[in-house]
Amino acid sequence: MCAIILLISIMKGWKFVPVFSFCMGAFMKRGNVLDNVNEKKTGNTVERIRELAQPLCEELGLFLWDVRFEKEGATWYLRVFIDKDGGIEITDCENFSRPFNKILDEVDPISQQYVFEVGSPGLGRDLKRPEHFECCVGDEVRIKTIRPVEDERDFIGTLVSYENKEFEIEVAEKGTIKLKLTDCSFVKLYDDGDLF
Repeated sequence: MCAIILLISIMKGWKFVPVFSFCMGAFMKRGNVLDNVNEKKTGNTVERIRELAQPLCEELGLFLWDVRFEKEGATWYLRVFIDKDGGIEITDCENFSRPFNKILDEVDPISQQYVFEVGSPGLGRDLKRPEHFECCVGDEVRIKTIRPVEDERDFIGTLVSYENKEFEIEVAEKGTIKLKLTDCSFVKLYDDGDLF
C-alpha cells in the first residue's frame, strides 16, 4: 500500500496556515461490466460512499463534510473531506483513511480503478448540503448567482438563515437578500478573504 502526503502552507501575515490532503491506497481494479449495472440499481456512488463513511466519522468524532467521485484526465478520484471543531490534522486524515480503506476493500462499492484521497475541506469551502448551511449560520459567505439579483451577481455577506434550499444573507449597504440555492453558481465560506 502506497501513501502520499501533500502539505501546502498559505502565508497569512507572519503565520503559516496549513492546508493539506492525505492520499492513500491508490489504484484498485474492480469487477466487470455487470457491476456497473448493479451500481446504477442501488444508488449513486457518492451517496453509497457517504453511507459507508458516516458511521466511521461519528466514531472518530469527525464531521463528514463532502464526498466527491470525479474524473481528472484519465483517472477517477474518490475524495472524502472531513472536519472537526478546531480543524483537522494530518493524523485525523490518517486515522480515518486506514480503516475506511479496509471498508472499501471489503464492500467493493466502485467497479473501476480510482485514487482514494482524504483531506480537509480547507478555506473557502463549498456549501452544498443543508448541514453545511446550518453549521455556517452567522459566518461570512461568498455567493455568485447564475443571473443578476438587484443588478449584481457577486455577493459577500453574513449567512442569516437557511431552510428548504433557500437562504438569507445580510449584505453591507444592501440589507437582507433572500436567494434560492438553485439560482447560485456557488456558495462558499468566506474565511479566506484576508489572505489575498
